[in-house]
Amino acid sequence: MSYVLVLSVLVLQAQKAETPNHNYELGAKINEMTITDGGTVVIATNDGLVGIKPGHDELLFNFKDYGRVKPEELTFVPKAPYVMVQQVGFANLSSKRAVIDYMSGKVLFTTESKGWKNIFSANIYMPQNKLVVSGFQNGGAKHESVTPKVTVYDLNTGEEDYSFFLMTPGKVTMKNYAITGTPLLLKNQLLVPTSQGIIAKSKTGETLWDNKVKNVNWMTSNDTESEIYAFAATSNGKNTRIYKINSNGSEAWSDERKVKGSVSNFQILPQGLAVVSDVSGGSSVIAAKSESKITMFSASTGEDLWDKAPKTKGYVQHFYIMDDGILFGIKEGGINKIAYNGKTLFKKPLKTGENILTMAHTPQGLLYITSEDANIVNLDTGDQVWDKAMKFKRAEVVSSDLDKTHNNYLISADDKLFAINAISGEFKLLAESNFEGKEDPTFVEVRNDGVLLTSSQNLMMLDFEGSQLWHEYYKAPGKSAFGAILAGVTAVATAAAATSSYSIANNNRNILGGYTTTGQRYANLGDGMSAASGASVAEMLKRFKATAATQNFQFILTKLEDGVGLVKVNKDTGKVEKEIVLKDKKPEYQVDEFGGYLYYKVNDKTIYAYNLND
Repeated sequence: MSYVLVLSVLVLQAQKAETPNHNYELGAKINEMTITDGGTVVIATNDGLVGIKPGHDELLFNFKDYGRVKPEELTFVPKAPYVMVQQVGFANLSSKRAVIDYMSGKVLFTTESKGWKNIFSANIYMPQNKLVVSGFQNGGAKHESVTPKVTVYDLNTGEEDYSFFLMTPGKVTMKNYAITGTPLLLKNQLLVPTSQGIIAKSKTGETLWDNKVKNVNWMTSNDTESEIYAFAATSNGKNTRIYKINSNGSEAWSDERKVKGSVSNFQILPQGLAVVSDVSGGSSVIAAKSESKITMFSASTGEDLWDKAPKTKGYVQHFYIMDDGILFGIKEGGINKIAYNGKTLFKKPLKTGENILTMAHTPQGLLYITSEDANIVNLDTGDQVWDKAMKFKRAEVVSSDLDKTHNNYLISADDKLFAINAISGEFKLLAESNFEGKEDPTFVEVRNDGVLLTSSQNLMMLDFEGSQLWHEYYKAPGKSAFGAILAGVTAVATAAAATSSYSIANNNRNILGGYTTTGQRYANLGDGMSAASGASVAEMLKRFKATAATQNFQFILTKLEDGVGLVKVNKDTGKVEKEIVLKDKKPEYQVDEFGGYLYYKVNDKTIYAYNLND
């Protein structure tokens, strides 16, 4: 998901705005607009997809091959410079795919340009920078266009690395080799799950091995790639079968293992295999509860190592691997820790408020912050370090930051700012905000000279003792229809997030970190990208590692003398340093926090861009 500040409202009647730095006439109705992780603005129009590069006058690309693209047909690959377009035909009989490098503007792959007549699957792999496509491809000998094929493309060039058929073209067989899940790309081989079993292919297309483990959805391996684990959901989705595969393709366990629900987290540990599966209960009396199950299997035999699984009574929201066991937090409230032998390490499960926002290391223990309370917990016993948890109402927004100079954790909730001493654990009410416009603070940030509380229209600076230094309020021009563009952005994000358990489980490293300050969060956004190669990846990484252009400013929509516009407010002084008059009573726009650009939809077919760094 893009790291942007999104403020949007419906456009009723556009008027001429202040002269922009760049004017983009798109020639078709604008439907959705997304600021990508790399800074390129990708706009869905009635004609296709358009790319805008910050600071450039010309369009970066204008992809019209597939006509109008719906939000749910877009997938932005996280921390990678690619957007994938996926259009599926009636009854899935035909499908189109396109991959665009939105940093360079190059169209790296389309179904038509590469000769595919039907695509079963298309998956992008990072940091390998590869695209793996399966389906039917035109050309070649007589029977090749009706034989399932897999091709690996290098996304640095868009050219083919290697390809192979899943069966011999022209061979008469009753077997149907359908791709059933996400292939696993390893260093020297590609594993493809099919309806007939898993097939392992070398980079030359040679079959290394195959087996009869059918209908696998996703796979993963240990670091040395000597052990493969395959996951297959049952047809009703109520259970998941887990297989262990040896490096030669044979099954390592005498029987597969089964867990309830779908696997949301899977960790290969020296002590065994930690599995979290989520069960969705039904409405009937006999339906299972909606909750997560935690299981520990032996890697060698597959047997369940725990006589009794820990009770969760909800969905696992946090899951951390510790030296002595597994620490987990439940979305519905509660924290517990269990040893690798199945013994509970906490004296009793710790009760917390719902929605655990933060779990982090501190010198005194585990700091947790929920939507209802906060405390520090002894990680060995589960005892609360503070005699009483810090309680607040069921707050819609809870934010926090670390004051390193005074060694205080700062928590903002319920119009109150609390300071907790990181050494003693003592906490006190530092200040009450009393924001105007019926707003609550949504963000707390430690600055050089004090503590800044902000909302969409308010900024308040306090000294480190809680005394108010200044408070600025910029009245909203009217009732905001927040979500006009956001709905589209959310739809795109949902499409990207709605991937298989493969990506969910493999992106969870589950290491409990120390508390991260706001400044550190900006600096850490690019972590995990440096392993990938390529010019576009390097350009994107440079943007992630750079200090955010708007880190020292907040942009607020308000009423100015010449009409409705955006003000650039200095976070350290509260003073306006720049005004941009948009004139629309309810303008529709987005701000790129990293690049420092405002993109304003002036009418159905036109985007204005303003450089906010001046």
